[in-house]
Amino acid sequence: MTNRVRTETVLLGGNPFFLRRWGDESLPPLLLLHGFPEYGGAWGDLAPLLADRFHCIAPDQRGFGQSWAPDGVENYTASALVGDMAELITQTGAPMTVMGHDWGAAIAYGLAMFKPGLVDRLIIANGVHPVPFQRAMAAGGAQSEASQYINFLRRDDSHDLLAANGFARMRDLFLAKMDTGWLTDDTRAAYLAEWSRPGRLKTMTHWYRASPLRIAEPGTPLTDLPDLPVDRLMVRCPHLLIWGERDTALLPETTAGLDAFAPDLTRVTLPDLDHWLIHQDPQTIADAIIAWLAKIDG
Repeated sequence: MTNRVRTETVLLGGNPFFLRRWGDESLPPLLLLHGFPEYGGAWGDLAPLLADRFHCIAPDQRGFGQSWAPDGVENYTASALVGDMAELITQTGAPMTVMGHDWGAAIAYGLAMFKPGLVDRLIIANGVHPVPFQRAMAAGGAQSEASQYINFLRRDDSHDLLAANGFARMRDLFLAKMDTGWLTDDTRAAYLAEWSRPGRLKTMTHWYRASPLRIAEPGTPLTDLPDLPVDRLMVRCPHLLIWGERDTALLPETTAGLDAFAPDLTRVTLPDLDHWLIHQDPQTIADAIIAWLAKIDG
């Protein structure tokens, strides 16, 4: 049993995906799904704290890091991204616990909703279910304003603008209005190395371009949203939501009404943390996960 990271490349659908692993492979698996603009190494603060209980598996998702990164927005639909991780779970052994942060939460929710036989417990850290998120972004209020950056990321040239001047705009976007105390020189260098991989910023931003979610202009609510099939968007397994209240990208209103989609929901709110909570205080996050598991597992 070890909390040191091990790496390997596996084939999912015939395409290479880079994985990081912590913990003995005989332990129950925990799939860790990163968001934007991160990579599987983002879990390096938290995973070692869970490696005595889990075999932690953190892939670079499609378009990120050292994993498969096909060109073309059409390769980044939700069904394709969920399909990658469904294949990984199937190869590893289902069902398993899945944890997602930021965009990784979208894939984790997709697995729980559309592949329920693969997920027995769902953990989300500052990530959103698509229905409450869409409602909040469509309302024309604070979340609509906070989400305007998505319109920039959907531009055809956003990746070039982000990379200019030594990734100056990417760094500003990544850390806007957030605590940066966790970001050491070595960590900054690691992120810059991942962003510098040929073509990666383009394929990373394809996640935004491919998303069908709509954003209202502040003060102008969208009134033509389609009806969403609640029954198909349910999370029926035990669900833990860990929320850093100082998040300025995802506001608390993005989780309003989540209980209607997750009847076995537990919320843990952390008032001093923000969007990057898994880096800011990984021990508190690990403690919350362990306490929840003890409660639901009896």
